[in-house]
Amino acid sequence: MKTDTARSVLDRTFSIAPMMDWTTRDYRVFARTLSRHALLYTEMVTTGAILHGRPRERFLGFDALEHPIALQLGGSDAGELAECAAIAEEWGYDEINLNVGCPSDRVQNNLIGACLMGHPQKVAAAVRAMRDAVSIPVTVKCRIGIDDQDEDADLENFIHLVADAGCEVFIVHARKAWLQGLSPKENRDVPPLNYARVHRLKASRPELHIGINGGIKTLAECRSQLDHVDSVMVGREAYQNPWMLASVDQELYGEPGPAATRHAAAQAMRPYIARRLEEGVKLNHITRHMLGLFQGCPGGRRFRRHLSENAYKDGAGLAVYDDALGMVPEVEPETLG
Repeated sequence: MKTDTARSVLDRTFSIAPMMDWTTRDYRVFARTLSRHALLYTEMVTTGAILHGRPRERFLGFDALEHPIALQLGGSDAGELAECAAIAEEWGYDEINLNVGCPSDRVQNNLIGACLMGHPQKVAAAVRAMRDAVSIPVTVKCRIGIDDQDEDADLENFIHLVADAGCEVFIVHARKAWLQGLSPKENRDVPPLNYARVHRLKASRPELHIGINGGIKTLAECRSQLDHVDSVMVGREAYQNPWMLASVDQELYGEPGPAATRHAAAQAMRPYIARRLEEGVKLNHITRHMLGLFQGCPGGRRFRRHLSENAYKDGAGLAVYDDALGMVPEVEPETLG
């Protein structure tokens, strides 16, 4: 096993959750124009995609601007996960995270995601194998339980077994996942949030890093949660209302963020967009992640509409992007909070 002293130390105070089709490399670079410190996660990438898909750049490529960045893996075979973790470390990722929270039918059928909460020994074996293979941190993102599991006893047993295998960091979505009877979308909202259970987990296992995820929408809520746990992970709100990220560095890390205005963040994206366009990426693949930047601002709807109606067209380039920006009046630096 690689020594713990060789493992990277990441500041996990605030992170953006892995979200399929949303936390792509283009979104992550956009997020980095708003926060230097937020820990970024990839979409879940399955072991099969890494081991058999080509080119690997499609699944593992990222920009140096994205650091610190974690790769979220989906899988259950310890050997395959260890091999993929080693590949990811070679590619330069700062952390490997195992998905034990996704409730979709498709991943369940491959023993991926939340269903693994019913197989804690398998998760423990996977963690042990990955830790043996890499020197970067291996972490787990899980739920507080699935279906009829006991939120106290079964979660305690899961954490105990996986921690004994060497996992020191757990990010816990504070909801159960109901694999029978609820859709993946319903699983994000219908099961009640139980923040108190995650708080009790931290109190009972103070030596572990316990992060919390689920339903958190403001930095005030983040600060409140940090009174009870070690870190906070925000998902849909960070994507749909990206300007909230512009306050993260100041509010949670005590340092000014990289963008004083929304226009400054948009301008900071221009060199990256130009580079990606030269690589053959279509403009809308990048700008679809930025549609919420001017939410609530004069001209914000025109900005969104112009990109939605034009960025997908063949040959759409920076002129389309600049025209959209021109529809939003520039304002003085905003007071963030």
